[in-house]
Amino acid sequence: MPVNVQSKVMTATEAVQRFVKPGAVIGMGGQNVGRIPMALTHEIVRQGIGGLTVMGCNLSISMDILVGTGLVKRTESGTGNLERFGTTFQWRRAIEAGKLQHRDYSHLAMVSRFLAGEMGLPFMPTKSLLGSDILNKHPDGAGGYVLMANPWGEHEPVALLPAASPDVAIIHAQRADELGNVMIEGFAAHDVEMVRAAKTTIVSCEELVSSEETRRRPELTAIPYLYVNAVVEQPFGGHPTSVYRAYDFDGDHLTHYQTCAREGGQKYQEYLERHVLGCSGFDDYLERVGGVKRLHALRQAMLRMM
Repeated sequence: MPVNVQSKVMTATEAVQRFVKPGAVIGMGGQNVGRIPMALTHEIVRQGIGGLTVMGCNLSISMDILVGTGLVKRTESGTGNLERFGTTFQWRRAIEAGKLQHRDYSHLAMVSRFLAGEMGLPFMPTKSLLGSDILNKHPDGAGGYVLMANPWGEHEPVALLPAASPDVAIIHAQRADELGNVMIEGFAAHDVEMVRAAKTTIVSCEELVSSEETRRRPELTAIPYLYVNAVVEQPFGGHPTSVYRAYDFDGDHLTHYQTCAREGGQKYQEYLERHVLGCSGFDDYLERVGGVKRLHALRQAMLRMM
């Protein structure tokens, strides 16, 4: 029988305006230089929504841009980097300058926190942080964790991590239908647990498919519609990061961004004006980074690896 749910398809402008509020806690999907929600990030920047807390496993270029535009007050993550392209320089500079609050966790610890939020639990026990300097940096009970003895073991310690339930999760996927059923191919990272833990979710996708197609292949749905509030169709919406089976990452652009982010100052502001703030939308950005010819080359690069 047909599912009686209204279409959740919106533009990026509509979705961000409706669901991302000043002071929100944002869960950021994707990992390193793969499937980062860049189109949605650009829209948040253009709307100037500030006072944000951003959380995820490896916060990448999207977080760095939000920090670089002064919209973030706090981050919680396992790390912040772009793999072989280096650290997230705007993020690092803001932490060093005392302009940004940050709490360190391991990648597994962050997924565990989202899992607790997904299950409606106040915390999740883990042993992954034991023996690490992460615990040494944050006093027991100061909000990052609580140590306790295992009541059923021989008093070996476990760390209790607070649940993470973002106000809004933003992710980018290969496909979604108009109802909000999301198909993720390749690595899923922490996206599934994070979306289930979040209060609201915006999904951008490479391709919008029909709900009839989704029902024909239900095993491909990684996130069902009941967890999704808005669907934005945006081809190449993860650029300059990669999307499995769609296109490779844009190494030239990532290198250019990193050069600007590391130098900071006027050079970084010129990047933002050219590629984010001065764009009418993400399609305009895609034209500025090379348009159809450049995007076709990235798609072909992905196909050659498959």
